[in-house]
Amino acid sequence: MERRSFLLTAAAGSAATVSSLASTAEAASKGAPDAPSGLALPVPPQSAALGTTGANWPKVGGNYGNQNYSTLRGITPRNIKRLGGAWHINLEGGSTGAYQQCTIVVQDGVLYVETTQQNVFAVDGRTGEVLWRTKLGNETTNMRGVAVAEGKVFTISGANIVYALDRRTGAIVWRKPLIVEDNGGDGGCDNDSGQCGGNSGGLAGAVVHWDGLLYIGTEGSTAGARGRGYALDARTGEVVWTFWGPPGPGEFGHGTWEGDSWKTGGAVPWIHPAVDPELGLVYWTFGNPYPRTDGSSRGGDNLFANAIVAIDARTGKRRWHFQSVHHDIWDADNVMAPVLADLLIDGRKRKVVVYGSKTCWYYILDRRTGEAIHGMEERQVPQHALQKTSPTQPFPGGEPFVSPYPELDSTTRPVPFYPTGGLYEVFWDRATIIFPGAGGGADWGFPSFSPSTGYVYVGYGLVNSSYSNTRGGRVNTARPLGELFGGGLVAMDPRTNTVGWRKEGPWSLAHGNGILTTAGRVLLQGRPDGVLEAMDDTDGRTLWTWQCGAGVNTIPVSYEIDGEQYIAVLAGGNGLPFPDIPRGDHLWAFKLGGEVGQAPAPTAPSRRNQIRTAAVTGATAQNTVTLGRVWSTATGAPGTTENTVAQNAMAPQHLTVPAGTTVTFTNPAGNRQAHGAAAFFDAEFDTGLLMPGQSYTHTFGKPGEYFYNDPVFPQSTGKIVVQ
Repeated sequence: MERRSFLLTAAAGSAATVSSLASTAEAASKGAPDAPSGLALPVPPQSAALGTTGANWPKVGGNYGNQNYSTLRGITPRNIKRLGGAWHINLEGGSTGAYQQCTIVVQDGVLYVETTQQNVFAVDGRTGEVLWRTKLGNETTNMRGVAVAEGKVFTISGANIVYALDRRTGAIVWRKPLIVEDNGGDGGCDNDSGQCGGNSGGLAGAVVHWDGLLYIGTEGSTAGARGRGYALDARTGEVVWTFWGPPGPGEFGHGTWEGDSWKTGGAVPWIHPAVDPELGLVYWTFGNPYPRTDGSSRGGDNLFANAIVAIDARTGKRRWHFQSVHHDIWDADNVMAPVLADLLIDGRKRKVVVYGSKTCWYYILDRRTGEAIHGMEERQVPQHALQKTSPTQPFPGGEPFVSPYPELDSTTRPVPFYPTGGLYEVFWDRATIIFPGAGGGADWGFPSFSPSTGYVYVGYGLVNSSYSNTRGGRVNTARPLGELFGGGLVAMDPRTNTVGWRKEGPWSLAHGNGILTTAGRVLLQGRPDGVLEAMDDTDGRTLWTWQCGAGVNTIPVSYEIDGEQYIAVLAGGNGLPFPDIPRGDHLWAFKLGGEVGQAPAPTAPSRRNQIRTAAVTGATAQNTVTLGRVWSTATGAPGTTENTVAQNAMAPQHLTVPAGTTVTFTNPAGNRQAHGAAAFFDAEFDTGLLMPGQSYTHTFGKPGEYFYNDPVFPQSTGKIVVQ
């Protein structure tokens, strides 16, 4: 196994329990006598080379370090109650057919923003007037933000074309098709692109520009694409270098892939990188390997999956790497945009990169060398021979920002009857609930580092996942039906990698719900219910809220025109982890004294993972649920074959009956397995195990929504709505 040697020699650090919040009052007292107790101060001046924000918001992430921090201080906790809408527009005519993930870039009073519908806009930051709009095609994809530089606006498209648009007019200056169909060259590899078998993937992430180069990543790990990051010449669009997530023959890390598994290995960099201009390094995070939850065909650590790689910005050569999860089988793609910061640690100035994480840990590394600032311990973890699991996983010094284990008395309580476990629990053919999971931890929330407080802030999700190896028709219930969702916001002290404070709530805040902090000491973050919330950056206390009309799954930004500070955000919703997050196309700008009112509140997402199959009335189903069978919409009756792997092997899966109805649960004689139905989390009924030919009845007297699952095959889940 090829790993950084310092991982094996660094001093071991034991993780403190996350319930004990870190006290950093001593730090505050050293260099900031007027700072509130508990802040992570003192903070040295940040490197000027990372760039700054102020009148402009020059790129997604704010500066090259992705700090998402504004130096503007006109809006403060004292006056924020006067914040109102400066203007509001619907970019796509009020459409609710697509979600939006784009963060705004602001240059010289003009907002540059793009939509999933493949339109790029330039909008007057004072009035909301659309100055130009350019259509890039009809093949949609996640559009997460443009780069503005050299008099151009650079973007990707759903057709995997990179565009340079004239900044003044939106006219196309050049276009570069970047991913083309594989030609199946020698050895099954495309001779020109290096793509080998599987899926070609697609372009992804916000575009980053630095010193004449564009940095653009890819997605497609769940389809077997071979991930890569590109550097393009900003003048022409020509590819300058390509860095492959799974290394090819002769490249460092190639030996960490069994056989030819590297050819379809995933490891895609689907979120934008950070850049350190002084060191000439690009810090890119690479996602999970493929197959996602079945490691049996890809023995080895699988570099550079689940890793951050420091890449020479001009040549594309690896300088160092750190892999946070070896041989991932948990979909723990720690691809959050890395954050660069300069810190005082033990009296010494350290240039760090903060990398994290679905694992609920931050990995704080020296950005010159990759050394773990707070130590790193390779600990033994559970093993499964068929999964070819790694014997150890790295644990940093400090503590996780939220507990990486499910808890029976909280939002993360597992749906009953599943085998359950925490971080690095193993599984094979039985669906097993694991926390954090595919949507847990910090997922792809965009953090903020505030030099005003010294904290790194990030939103997190409390979202259990259930995994199997997907063979034999089994499914990965990435979010088990009927489970509860939750999440919150946490402030971490990167000097110690410990929790400063945490604010928990009903919403997962880890899917694009980026954070803006300001020198005015205000923190802003959007929620899936459409609310933009402003908080005090010292403790998370709510100062102001605004209903934007659709879920806010982007990063708020700040800019200034003629000395007046504005906040802007695109609210368009998202598809995860709540499938019913309200969608839209709302572009908002706010200022003190703004007179535009809030949007009508949309229907908020369900706080449970809903069953969304069409309801079947009790009359149609004869007030009977047939266990181990899938409902046939063609015949309006239960299927004729037993099913033990599907999520909807309750026929019907969604039943509606009037209060007072007696419902029969039956395991038909034609089945071969025992089945049952037990309500959760309200204990309304429990059939026990029913052998083939046995039945059970229950009378529903109280209106409500009752979820239940099969104790033998727990992924099979149903819902009865009593009206």
